[in-house]
Amino acid sequence: MTTKLAQLKEMTVVVADTGDIEAIKRFQPIDATTNPSLLLKAAQIPEYAALIAKSVKDSAGFQHHNRAQQLSDISDRFGVLVGKQILEIVPGLVSTEVDARLSFNVNGTLEKARKLIHLYEELGICRDRILIKVASTWEGIQAAKQLELEGIHCNLTLLFSFAQAIACAEANATLISPFVGRILDWYKANTGTDAYPPAQDPGVISVTRIFNYYKTHGYKTIVMGASFRNLGEIEQLAGCDKLTISPQLMAELDQDESHLPQILKPTTTSDSEPKCSLDEKTFRWELNQDAMATEKLAQGIRSFTEDQIKLETLIAEQL
Repeated sequence: MTTKLAQLKEMTVVVADTGDIEAIKRFQPIDATTNPSLLLKAAQIPEYAALIAKSVKDSAGFQHHNRAQQLSDISDRFGVLVGKQILEIVPGLVSTEVDARLSFNVNGTLEKARKLIHLYEELGICRDRILIKVASTWEGIQAAKQLELEGIHCNLTLLFSFAQAIACAEANATLISPFVGRILDWYKANTGTDAYPPAQDPGVISVTRIFNYYKTHGYKTIVMGASFRNLGEIEQLAGCDKLTISPQLMAELDQDESHLPQILKPTTTSDSEPKCSLDEKTFRWELNQDAMATEKLAQGIRSFTEDQIKLETLIAEQL
């Protein structure tokens, strides 16, 4: 019997949720995702010291209006260099995130995304191998809609609600990252229920609903479950387009040789919800009515912002 990780790879594209090069080499995923939190961890690994030094050096030749702009530029370059290293190992894509402080700024998101793509292309990396990660706010989704028209593919992240998923699909986003584990965290903290069977896990239910809706109505947007807390969540979403998994959970899957059934299948069903689209007013109202999604989206933006600032502080110490 093969391992559950090997079985999962037969039905789902496995993506490494890490910036750790050694972990990526070990588990051989197709794609990899990064975010400010993962880049902060990577920046503290001795092997990445040279990438930070190169980012500082490459940034030195450009004029910056202030220290904040300089640190942001160095951070962008570091993220791209990490992405480049990852792309030397994985055969597929890498996701690089836009600064979370731009989550409510359409033009700022557009400028940052174009800059990141330009930095990759300067290194000889085709934009078709890059996913630009953008928070699934209304503004982020509208920016992604424009970027997709420009041939810049987007990963809409911090996605917690069905309304966000509908808007992303209508914007022709390449991929969405619904956060399974963070949905579970909220329900455990707010309902008094300490544990859920995998099939009843609120995060699993949310992703399953989105997956079925997309397949029934022919959306091309890829569903990539993210932010897992346990193996049960991953196993219950076996068959999803993609799953981005931490090295720790990949190691657990790699040590288990029991049978892994395919739960999600890309078939249409007449039982799925009718197709709909959302204008801005309806999107904001639907998101507002979902307390979990509203709180976790705001919390996620704050958390990524905090880690972005920590990364820039770490870089500032080396200037």
